Parts: sequence; C-alpha cells; structure tokens
Amino acid sequence: MNITKQQIDNLNAVLSVSIDKNDYSDRVENILKDYRKNANIPGFRKGHVPMGMVKKQYGKAVLVDEVNKLIQESLNNYITEEKLDLLGNPIPKEDANFNWDADDFNFEFEVGLAPEFEVNLQEGEITSYKISATEEMIDNQVESIQKQYGSLKPVDAVVEGNVIAGKFENETEEISKDSSIEFSNLQEGTQKQFLGAKVGDVLTVNTKDLFENNQLLVSAVGVNQADKDEADFDVNFTITEVNERILAELDQELFDKLFGEGEVKSVTELKDKIKEDAEKQFVQQSDQQLLNSVTESVIENTKFDLPAEFLKKWLRVAGEKPLTEEEAAAEYEKSEKGLRFQLIEGKIIKDNNLQISYEEIQENAKTLIKAQMAQFGNANPTDEEVDQIVGRVLTNQEEVKRMSEQMMSQKLLGFYKENAKLNEKEVTFEEFIEEAYKN
Repeated sequence: MNITKQQIDNLNAVLSVSIDKNDYSDRVENILKDYRKNANIPGFRKGHVPMGMVKKQYGKAVLVDEVNKLIQESLNNYITEEKLDLLGNPIPKEDANFNWDADDFNFEFEVGLAPEFEVNLQEGEITSYKISATEEMIDNQVESIQKQYGSLKPVDAVVEGNVIAGKFENETEEISKDSSIEFSNLQEGTQKQFLGAKVGDVLTVNTKDLFENNQLLVSAVGVNQADKDEADFDVNFTITEVNERILAELDQELFDKLFGEGEVKSVTELKDKIKEDAEKQFVQQSDQQLLNSVTESVIENTKFDLPAEFLKKWLRVAGEKPLTEEEAAAEYEKSEKGLRFQLIEGKIIKDNNLQISYEEIQENAKTLIKAQMAQFGNANPTDEEVDQIVGRVLTNQEEVKRMSEQMMSQKLLGFYKENAKLNEKEVTFEEFIEEAYKN
C-alpha cells in the first residue's frame, strides 16, 4: 500500500491511496474461511461448503468491506503520522472507470487543510467592565430585605405602599386567579383607581393599563406568557385584603438572621456586605461580556482564508441526509464564524499550553462536591467519601465535557485578562447593560 499527497494549494490537497492484492488478500481469505465454517447451505454439511461457492456468494461483499476498512485505517494513520491538520473529513473522488474486479485499486480523496495564521491579542481595543453597585441599588436591596422580613397589618382602605390581595376574573378569557399585588407595581392611572378602595370592592381594570411590568400579567393575573405583551381586555378584581407593609427593623436580630451571629453589626456594615455580594455577582456578568468581546475582536482581527468550496462539498455529504448545493452553502455561511473562532481558540490553547488535564478535572470536581456537601450540612467529609462521589460523577462523559468546557472558559478568561489589550471602565449596572448589549 502507498499513500501520497498532492498539494493543490495552501488549503487543498488530494490524498492518493494505492492498494494491491497482497494488502487485502489474507484478510479477505480469513473472513471467507470463517464464513465457510459457519455457512448453512442446503445440501452441504456445516463446514463443508465448497470454497468456490462461498466466494461466489460472499466474496465481492467481503472484498469491498475489507478494502474500505483498510483505506480508513491507512488514511487515519497517514494523517496522524504526517500531522495533517484537516478541516472536515476526506471526501472520496468519483472514478467512472473504477472496477472492483481488478486486483489492484487506486483511490483519491480530497482534503481541506487548516490555514496557518497568527493571533495577536494586542490588536483591537476591548473594554473590560468593572461594575459598581450604586447607593440607590444598595438602598433598594435594604428595603427589599426589610419587606421580606417585615409584617403585614390589615387596614381599612388602600393607600400608597399597601399590599392588596384579591381575585382577578374574566370568564371569556378563562381568567380566575387569586393574587397579592404591590400598589407600587401598578401603573399610575390604575393606582388612582385603587386609592381608597376597600375589602369587598370590585374594580374593573384593563390588562394594558394594569402593571408597569407586563411579566406580572403572567404571575398575578394568569395571562399566557406568549400573550402578555398583546393582552388588552378588562378583568374584574375583587379585593379580599388590604394590608400595610411594616418594614423589619434594621437591628442585630435581623443581621444575625441574614448573615450569622455577629458577622454584621450595623447598617453601614450591612450595606457594605450587600455591595460586596452584588459586585461579586457583577464580576460573572462582566467576565462573560469580556469573553464575548474577545471572541468578536479576534475573529475581526485575525485574517485567514478557509477551503470554502471543499467545506461546502463536505457539508453536502457529512450528515445523515445529503444537502443540496444551496443548502450546503447556507449551512456554511451560518457556521463559518464559529469555525473561524474554533480554529483561533484552538491555536491559542495549543500555543500557550492551556489544555485541561484529567487531574485538573478531578480536583475541580472535588472542590464542587465538597461545596455541595457543605450546603447539606457535611462540612468535613472524608477523602474517601469525596473520592467515591468524584468517581461516579466522572463516569458521566457529558458531565466531564461540561466541566471541562467551564474550566477552559475560566482558563482562557485568565489568559485574556493578562495578555489582551484591555481598557478597564468602571460603570453602574444600568450603564453596563446599556453599553454591553446596545447592539
């Protein structure tokens, strides 16, 4: 057997595979002998069927199967030994004169080669956001805590700030839902309608004018999620309770309930804690935005060609169902950007030795499992307990893949923070949302 490569250009080549009879004859002969031993053909005892009859009945199929296996094995070995970086898989070239009755065979395969390129993380300017919690946000969170741990006091009539319980009804729209609503969530016009209302009153309100946030139409009224933005019909609301919300005192009892005994001792420390926790959560969002920004930047600034025609041809035959030329071209257009970043990311990982080892996955799994066990009250599990759980988790290949991808994202994030050209910008959360997702 002989395999040669003909370079068409930097991105395309043809692999020629020459096979002679000596390469496959023993394999075919051995399989036919096994067939003969086990063949059940009327008129012959098992194992005594003439070899000529076995060859006539099975020879061609066995030959084709074994030659195809031989080709696949040889191509894989050649690609590995020659360190060919291919895109897609080899595509066999059609040969109108091919003859399976010959002794020697020649096959040709088109291959697409990965381009050579360099990645420069200093090209392009990327904003790295540092999101700060504002005083207003912290004060709102303090008030939310006071509401959550506060109490309700029945009152005679609705005033601003009350919590109103009742039932929304509309027979035509099949609405019948008991709800508790915050006066502050009502639209201004509807607030005026509610002011002074008492238990037993029935108010007719339109869904379009009801809440500042249409999502409340789903949870409070029972409107379908898909219909919430278009809902425009009247509902009757029968008031069953009117309550004044009494905010919880910001005292040591509340602080201990929230954070543990003695961890927070004043309103100032409470606000500092809220600010710290909020900004930790913001880091996750800014990090994800940074990853997205780096992705867009390196795709835009790393220029290279792809073997586009080969890839379109490969897409036509790669799936379970063959695609037309038009379908393959459309699929290529959708996947090209992702393929470019896959190549770029792969080069960054390879050139900077950022691979994830199995030992790292094991250690990460141990850390996660210990944290989960601590949440359920086992703060000091034995190594044996943890190792047993890790062993079970890592038998799930999907879980290993998910964990590996998360770890790689974190490793790449750290690499980008150290090596990319970043401009840090401090913003509020509202400014971050406006700037980072303006497109």
